[in-house]
Amino acid sequence: MRLTEDLTKAWLRDQGLPVPQGAAAHSPETAAQLAHELAGPVVVKALVPTGRRGKAGAVLFASGPSEVRGATEELLGKTVGGHSVSKVYVERQFPIAEELYLSFAFGARQPRVLLSRQGGVEIEDTFKNHPGAVVEEEIDPNRGARPWHLTSLWERAGVSGALLPRLARLGTELFRAFRKADGLILEINPIAVAAEGDLSLVGAMLEIDNNALFRHPVWEALNSEEGTVLDTTNEREQRVLQANKRFPGGAMRYDELDGDIGLLVAGGGAGLLQHDMIIAAGGRPANHTDISPGPTPEKLTVLLEAVFDNPKTTSLLVGYNHLQMAPCDLVTTALVAAIRSRNIDPRRFPIVIRLFGPKEQEARKQVGVIPGIHYLPPGATLEEGVKKVVELNRKVDGTAGEG
Repeated sequence: MRLTEDLTKAWLRDQGLPVPQGAAAHSPETAAQLAHELAGPVVVKALVPTGRRGKAGAVLFASGPSEVRGATEELLGKTVGGHSVSKVYVERQFPIAEELYLSFAFGARQPRVLLSRQGGVEIEDTFKNHPGAVVEEEIDPNRGARPWHLTSLWERAGVSGALLPRLARLGTELFRAFRKADGLILEINPIAVAAEGDLSLVGAMLEIDNNALFRHPVWEALNSEEGTVLDTTNEREQRVLQANKRFPGGAMRYDELDGDIGLLVAGGGAGLLQHDMIIAAGGRPANHTDISPGPTPEKLTVLLEAVFDNPKTTSLLVGYNHLQMAPCDLVTTALVAAIRSRNIDPRRFPIVIRLFGPKEQEARKQVGVIPGIHYLPPGATLEEGVKKVVELNRKVDGTAGEG
């Protein structure tokens, strides 16, 4: 879950960090009033939870309220990074003499810091074409980011003089804020440096652990009521998240990927194993799922409808280990409901089921009335299910989907 810039900067400001004064606006009139209150040159930014807005033409500079009104009219309704702009962020301009880059994220085992003296809108080109200008190192999670450690890293990046201790202190405070926010990624681009050496967090993006939202009631309320915290989730993923809240029973996870084989898999390791086996067999998963024991058919139906609604998905694997804590017909009840609600024809949209356990015979009878479903015989392995769906998916001629 990624916070929009207004929420990110409000958090950083509350932690005592140097953030330009600014606020969100839903209309040109409100934006113009904010510009009047800020009394000077401002920046108008499309308030969407995605980065690289400057490259997308979604960051505009204005000298006063009339220009802010025009900039806001230009941005509202625009699509930026797949998000429709419904509000803007109006912020006081900071006099930038130099732009630096700093981010904290998680590596395979522990937090990492990434920094560069070459910040700004071209940071991706810097990563790609000038990797030597980027310094990256792990952070001991027990000790945190220490000033002397960050001083050394900034020196390696080419910074010297009086700016070094200021950047070291700022980085230490940012890492503290990152941890306090239960952050997954905190990216500051740029850290703006004024001619006299003052620092300001002009660009800020914070991605947080949604499992820790209960520790942040303000963000949790926004997520529940307005959906303003979510960003990387598309409409289908959000539907599943909302079903987790609306219906009782075990929680579900649904994450879309770039492939075309839909997955309804569970069991933690078994689900991940099938995911990897599909890739090894030459297939490409369209999504991944994980489901805690005890979901209701209503919940599962929402998840399966999301799988079917993904325009990239051309087949489906329903793959479980031997069920022990739920009956098989709970899964097939949801599957049949989703097939009917989305008018799916399994003869054109291959569906492979590898599902054994309590009430298996009832489950087989349920799906047996729908032509084209491949319910594997008892004893079939996870690998056989994977190979079957990959094989059938290769035969799809582009007419899969709604019948």
